[in-house]
Amino acid sequence: MRLKNTLAPFALAIAAAVALVSASSSWAHGDPPRADFNLHRLLAEVGEATRPFIDIGNALAAGYTKFPDLSGDCVDQPGQGGMGIHYVHSALVGDAVLDPFKPEFLVYHEARHGRHELVALEYVVFAPLWDALHPQPPVLFGHPMHLVRTPNRYGTSMPFYELHVWLYEHNPNGLFNDWNPTFNCQHKR
Repeated sequence: MRLKNTLAPFALAIAAAVALVSASSSWAHGDPPRADFNLHRLLAEVGEATRPFIDIGNALAAGYTKFPDLSGDCVDQPGQGGMGIHYVHSALVGDAVLDPFKPEFLVYHEARHGRHELVALEYVVFAPLWDALHPQPPVLFGHPMHLVRTPNRYGTSMPFYELHVWLYEHNPNGLFNDWNPTFNCQHKR
């Protein structure tokens, strides 16, 4: 009986996700990109859709809040580089939908003058929600998403898929790499 009560919220989340999403999404899927896929056009469209979030006030008004990361406000890793300060949209991160125009996280870097500058978008979907609807791990922007298992430094109870997209800051390690070696949390630009 105890196990049944523990799984009830998870089962409800799966049922809600199934009701919200069809078995395949036109944006995120487990298959390689179609021949007519144009990454540059999609990135330009996503840039246009997320441009208002350059102003953190617009992000806050849209429902994004600072993510309480276990390692502090800003995320970096010695020898790897930085990610920045994550702002999460809890309604988006709690569903099974991956939409490039609605990132679950916005990633900012604090500049010397104290202003937050948008550097990246991050897409996240909990693995049990995605896997219940799809036979393959998600592919977004033609790129496979990374699986983060539990336990993890974020303290999530479920594994999740994630993908950073450095749309607003050049990342020498690549557009989809988690870590950007050009900055860390101690040095403000």
